[in-house]
Amino acid sequence: MKKVIAVMLCLAGPFTLSVQAQQGSAANFGPSIGDREFSLSGSGSSDRSFDNTNLGITGDIGWYLRGHLVLGVRQDIHYADFEGDFLTNDFFQNTAGRLRPFAGGSLGAFYGDGVNDSGFAGLDGGLKYYVLDDTYALGRIEYQWFFSRANDAENAFLDGDVSYTVGLGYNF
Repeated sequence: MKKVIAVMLCLAGPFTLSVQAQQGSAANFGPSIGDREFSLSGSGSSDRSFDNTNLGITGDIGWYLRGHLVLGVRQDIHYADFEGDFLTNDFFQNTAGRLRPFAGGSLGAFYGDGVNDSGFAGLDGGLKYYVLDDTYALGRIEYQWFFSRANDAENAFLDGDVSYTVGLGYNF
């Protein structure tokens, strides 16, 4: 029995080293300080009860202020004939693998034909999965609340919408 355990440990040793080597090379995935990113995504939004839903396209461009902090601009165009653009700030967990969870916030304007123009604020979270060193798949969900005046923002929080995005992006 001791010989079997010794053989298993000898075989497991190189496996452990190869896993560590792969994890070490994973640090090449993702952005560096000063990099920019661009993503193009399919998006949608729904009210809190998911009774009213629409679909659209979202474009993001951002600048990495730190290896885990990106400041960006996002533009949505939806089928329901409204648009929105806003400033975003996402904070990434300081991870070095392919999978990068993030959380962030946004502040912007909601405008277009057939809607009441208003401001909005949002909280978001999601995942980026790097399929190549600088190319990633993106999934994000955001809770947004709308207001006409700054002092309406706090009361509007409970009447918000859910926005979701799935797409591809590139760091450059």
